[in-house]
Amino acid sequence: MSRALFLDRDGILNELVYYADTGEYESPRAPSDLQLCAGVLPVLKTWQQAGWLLFLVSNQPSYAKGKVALEDLQAVHAVFAEELDRVGIQFRAFYYDYTHPQGIIPDYTQESAFRKPNPGFLLRAQHEHEVELAASWMIGDRDSDIICGQRVGCRTVLIANQQSAAYQDNSQPTLICRDLVECAAMLR
Repeated sequence: MSRALFLDRDGILNELVYYADTGEYESPRAPSDLQLCAGVLPVLKTWQQAGWLLFLVSNQPSYAKGKVALEDLQAVHAVFAEELDRVGIQFRAFYYDYTHPQGIIPDYTQESAFRKPNPGFLLRAQHEHEVELAASWMIGDRDSDIICGQRVGCRTVLIANQQSAAYQDNSQPTLICRDLVECAAMLR
């Protein structure tokens, strides 16, 4: 069994983007909006070299809500993956859930076992990649990330991103860090 780091993407690995049409900070809707957070690539490289299995676990409801085309979200991911490849960082899997219970796109308007806080993707990683969940961490900037990890026995880190503060008041994470660089100093 292997230990893993399950990482939310937006607000953790890349910056959230302010969109005037919603008045909120959200996931990037276009590749040109993607900006990695400071220090992320060296942190991921260090964790990879230390033997952690890396997994991305991200809710991406913008398509379900009618804000953007699914192809645009996939293009954002492609640019993100290219940045990782460029420096030799390998995630075992990229898990994206595009659904939302209050969406407007019929096939994507639903409850999902994979939409955090539900732990479907963590359980899939456990099964497909022999991950020991009790030795693993879920890292995110919202209560839904923390609850997701806790539901399967992972330890958890809340990144106290101020742009996500409205979504950070009901969970009890194992650790709270200001960013991924500070988190790396604690997880070795």
